[in-house]
Amino acid sequence: MTDEDQLWYYNVDDGSVTQGKAASSMSRMGPYPDRASAEKALQIAAERNKAADRAEEEWNN
Repeated sequence: MTDEDQLWYYNVDDGSVTQGKAASSMSRMGPYPDRASAEKALQIAAERNKAADRAEEEWNN
């Protein structure tokens, strides 16, 4: 098993979490270091998007 097979992914099509690249690249988010992080993939993405939006707004002002 490679290091990549140890990582976790969130499948946006069905909400499942898998270890390794089980879903196509268009359907998965990750990699995440552990299952708990992958389960929170949508929350993590939303938080990162908010932070990026704030940084862009600060940059433009």
